[in-house]
Amino acid sequence: MKVLVTGGSGFIGSHVVDKLRDKGVNVRIYDLAMPTFRSDIEYYQGSLLDLNLLGFAMSGVDAVLHLAAIADVKDVYEDPHYSESINVRGTINILEAARRARVKRIVYGSTTWVYSEAEGDKVDEKTPLHSPAHLYTATKLAGEYYCQAYNKLYGMEVTILRYGIPYGPRARDGAVIPIFVRKAFKGEPLTIAGDGAQFRKFVYVEDLAEGNVLALQSIAKNKIYNLDGKEKITIKQIAETIKKVLGNVTIEYTPPRPGDFGGKEVSSELARKDLGWEPKTSFEEGVRRYIKWYSEREARRKTDWNNLDAVLKA
Repeated sequence: MKVLVTGGSGFIGSHVVDKLRDKGVNVRIYDLAMPTFRSDIEYYQGSLLDLNLLGFAMSGVDAVLHLAAIADVKDVYEDPHYSESINVRGTINILEAARRARVKRIVYGSTTWVYSEAEGDKVDEKTPLHSPAHLYTATKLAGEYYCQAYNKLYGMEVTILRYGIPYGPRARDGAVIPIFVRKAFKGEPLTIAGDGAQFRKFVYVEDLAEGNVLALQSIAKNKIYNLDGKEKITIKQIAETIKKVLGNVTIEYTPPRPGDFGGKEVSSELARKDLGWEPKTSFEEGVRRYIKWYSEREARRKTDWNNLDAVLKA
């Protein structure tokens, strides 16, 4: 079996690649960035906007895990036009290239943000969705609709995965846990807006990656699954967990931000029932693993800098 992973050099994608290789799957990465986490993977460098190159990359591929996207809501807000081109046009390019190459299955990485405007505090895959308030959510929903249209019009097998908030090693530095950890290592206070009661159900990235691999099973054809964490974790708990692991950390509270999204409880029961998937890593253990990885990365960077020729440092 050969699987193409778009965005396979990124945070979630790199862990998906690891899980696929662990299971003996032949993997090819399609990404603008070169993979740095391992050297035994076939790699195609290219943009989602290059339909012809995508066609070449899909030669001989049985399935595509489409994870490449502008995933930071701040980046989407600041550059909506480019973000739309990658998240929306890029997704239809994936689908069209796959159709032409007769790829059997597409797995599309979406987000639980699609429930942001849904009614009620508890949601699942059958919950009716409403018009999104954020451009990021709009682009991810457009991708979902394209997948469903390609299924209905061309018979393409698609699986849509709605991710909770991932965390763990290789996370982008702009996410909340990396920001808090970086501040803690620098001796800066961790600041919380309001009382910190806003919650999310964070999902450890290796657990999330396992869900992506399990979604290649035949039972997942033409279905939607939520892949979210088990534990409700408040912003206050994030800060307190980091303080528990590292010790000498100060936590400060600031006035609440207007309109802060409190969070919804997203059910992943269907993924457990169909795929046998559920998150296994507790939040505290996941934070410990991230801090260990972060500490080792910073130590390597310091060593590399110390070993650099003095002339080049000047």
